[in-house]
Amino acid sequence: MSIAEGRSPEQLRVLVSALHRAAEESVGAVPENTTVIIREVPTTHWSKADRTIAERNSSVEPS
Repeated sequence: MSIAEGRSPEQLRVLVSALHRAAEESVGAVPENTTVIIREVPTTHWSKADRTIAERNSSVEPS
């Protein structure tokens, strides 16, 4: 899973647990065979509609 950086370790831990539960409940995944990888992407490297998350958060227009 890719997510914009900026979450606390506690928030990421909750996310990991929720993803594991979702895999088990939705498709019967075995916990020992479930791997969760979280890629934290810098907000300056993630864009939509030609604006990065950092630009949207600071209301800066792209150059």
